[in-house]
Amino acid sequence: MKRMIEIVRHPRAAVIAHDFCMVVVASFVVAWLVEGTSEITFSSNLTALMALSIVLVLQGSVLWATGLYKGLWRFASFPDLWNIARASAFGTVAIVIVMTLVKGPSIGQWMPTVLIYPVLLFVLLGLPRMCYRFWKDSQTKNSPKEKNLKKVLIIGAGRSGAMLEKELRRRGGFDVIGFLDDDNRLLGAQVHGIPVLGSIDKLPQLGATYNIDLSIIAMPSATNQQMQRIVGICELSEIDFRTLPTLQDLGSQATSIGDLKRVVIDDLLGRDPVSLEWESIRAGLVGKRVMITGGGGSIGSELCRQIARLNPVELIVVDHSEYSLYKIDHELRSDFHDLLFHSVLGDICDPATVEKVIGDFKPDVVFHAAAYKHLPILQTQVREAFRNNVFGTMRVAEAAERHGVGTFVLISTDKAVNPANIMGATKRVAEMYCQNMNARSQMCFITVRFGNVLNSNGSVVPLFQEQIAKGGPVTVTHPEISRYFMTISEASQLIMQAAVLGSGGEIYVLDMGDPVNITYLAEHLIRLAGKEPGRDIEIIYTGLRPGEKLFEQLFHELEPYERTTHEKILLAHPRVADWGELRAELKNSELAVRRYDTKYLHQALVRLVPELAKSGVDAEPAKVVPIYKSR
Repeated sequence: MKRMIEIVRHPRAAVIAHDFCMVVVASFVVAWLVEGTSEITFSSNLTALMALSIVLVLQGSVLWATGLYKGLWRFASFPDLWNIARASAFGTVAIVIVMTLVKGPSIGQWMPTVLIYPVLLFVLLGLPRMCYRFWKDSQTKNSPKEKNLKKVLIIGAGRSGAMLEKELRRRGGFDVIGFLDDDNRLLGAQVHGIPVLGSIDKLPQLGATYNIDLSIIAMPSATNQQMQRIVGICELSEIDFRTLPTLQDLGSQATSIGDLKRVVIDDLLGRDPVSLEWESIRAGLVGKRVMITGGGGSIGSELCRQIARLNPVELIVVDHSEYSLYKIDHELRSDFHDLLFHSVLGDICDPATVEKVIGDFKPDVVFHAAAYKHLPILQTQVREAFRNNVFGTMRVAEAAERHGVGTFVLISTDKAVNPANIMGATKRVAEMYCQNMNARSQMCFITVRFGNVLNSNGSVVPLFQEQIAKGGPVTVTHPEISRYFMTISEASQLIMQAAVLGSGGEIYVLDMGDPVNITYLAEHLIRLAGKEPGRDIEIIYTGLRPGEKLFEQLFHELEPYERTTHEKILLAHPRVADWGELRAELKNSELAVRRYDTKYLHQALVRLVPELAKSGVDAEPAKVVPIYKSR
């Protein structure tokens, strides 16, 4: 009984009851209109009750099948009218067919019904819905609660913009004033009854005219250049602005078109979505035991996420940071319940740990992402840089060879090209060692080299954001300094792609696009925080740090490069290092590490990487003058 009461009280029960009443009305009206010219009446041959029952069952079934009752009258729109039109037409056909079977074939006598009934039913079902919608909209706009609606302009009148408008209307609290779009063909057009007011350039003017509270960028597929332009216009308008998730974000189950987010620096500096050859990646990684060193770091943890989706036989994650390992362990166990996963707390510089892990798990593929990377710190910590970046790599590579690992992927850096600092030089030595190992082993040793990664641990973006949060100043070392940037997701995906491209000995260089001026980066981060560079937040220039270059390089002059089958992966032909000299120098350097002989290690790096001496490791910081001054 209770269940019956709940069904009766359900809002859709009233809608269904209304529609059935309208079907009855349409049936009686049609019968009355044609009674004088046709034999079709409820009193002829069939009883009125039987005829009406047939009409109600058939028409009601068609109305339900067309999905008419999935929507609400409050949001009745063209799709609902289209469903009513289809249901009226299909219902009429079904009724005529059944009545013909019951009464006998006589097409002529049913023609008035075919012509009148669907039109009348369409009006009776559609008109109340639209009237209710218009009445509800007027009530909403005039209600005290809705007079404080946020006035919104949607940038982008395409499919995403239309979907967003519908979602905002459903949520309530927003009053979409209009759309902006650079497509001149859309000027003056309407989307869901809301006009396209003009081009995106008119945002400042229209924002002031309509007293806009919020502008929303509804262009998930916008390119980097398009986003930079649009954000610049939004900043100029001084209107609060948000953006929709990117196409990559929309691929996530947890993200919808209605999720609004603040524009972040990734949206401005990120590139077009990476197109991967997933079949080849799966062929190379599916069903394999995969080990990731440094699996708790920025790149390592993203590699874990990406590879976990490919259903490896086992995933072994090694990291020396307990907290970082805990975080990725918790995440993977929560998101991938069927994944056979092992987390190992250990140091790659510890021979016993490396031997034990690789010997026990016998991985097929090793992604070596464990390395020290913070340039200023390592500049004064040559022993630790050598111990971790060089000898840690050696330990893992040699253990991998002993236990029959198929592929070893070294994650390197653009700072290994003509290195001007300790970090870059140690990574270059690691590259040299792996290339020589490839020539003397049955294993496949592959090096992947790329630049800076946005929002990675200890990168410049979190530093700037922290400085902005404190009110400044934002510190940049030089007005002309620039760096290559890539998102963590893109870098990790391209690493996987490179891993299955190579046959051994290659240096794959990820296409980083154009370098980004760091001052430009700082200015945008300040503006994204709602402040103005030089007025609210000062930018000061502190001078180049020891070992820091104005710009980075992806290739050495003696490393000719060529394109690969993947548009964003380049192949550099490595320089050959003498194996005997390399082994001898590394043997002596290992003794120097044990003795804590930093002087010898400096000298060893210069001998192994002569470019380091030319760059001037101990150069004094450049003296520069700030551009922005406090007012």
